[in-house]
Amino acid sequence: MPQGGPLSPLLANIVLDPLDKELESRGHKFARYADDFIVMVKSANAAKRVMASLIRYCEGQLQLVVNRAKSRAAPLKSCAFLSYQLNGRAKLAWTDKAHHRFKERIKEITSRNRGHNVQTVIHELNLYVRGWLNYFKLSSTYSEVKALACWIRRRVRLYYWKQWKQPRTRRRHLLALGVDPKQVHMASRCRKGYWRASQIEIVRYALNNRWLEEQGVPDMEAIWKVLHFGAKARV
Repeated sequence: MPQGGPLSPLLANIVLDPLDKELESRGHKFARYADDFIVMVKSANAAKRVMASLIRYCEGQLQLVVNRAKSRAAPLKSCAFLSYQLNGRAKLAWTDKAHHRFKERIKEITSRNRGHNVQTVIHELNLYVRGWLNYFKLSSTYSEVKALACWIRRRVRLYYWKQWKQPRTRRRHLLALGVDPKQVHMASRCRKGYWRASQIEIVRYALNNRWLEEQGVPDMEAIWKVLHFGAKARV
């Protein structure tokens, strides 16, 4: 079946239903999503024993090939399941790999060479960021979310600055956003690269957080609070 096809998880559940029943009959605590599953036991020796037994069962009884490179017996804190892992405080967090994928996707959406209008970029950002946060809403990663929220706003400022490429265009927009006419020249002819320019004081003042939110830029910090504490979290 093609990866991501709607029949794939259905067939996985049909084929692996005997595995679920086998694990239940043995009294194991486990979680499974499609063909990805994790079994919790009390000791390292038990983990190795159960893993070897399950490999024999899957390959013998179910005639399935177990990917040994992705299968291991290890402490729970060092394991990842569906891009979740336990952090040092035994709280759920996303994996480093998931964090990296998120930032790479945001960079793709806000790439200054795409040539899309800003509203198209902001719409794509909203879809991706909200979907990602909803998936990871069980995580306790407020400090990381707060840092990513600042980073995303800077990426959007960079995109605006690229769109306003000509000095006269930058001057017009900065004046419209309330920048002191005496200071506009300093920013409109800035020779710094786009990434550094997105952080200068005048640009941050003009494209401030409130203005970006009015344009539709998703505020990860606010969305995370609502997901964790309800709609009154922002009051």
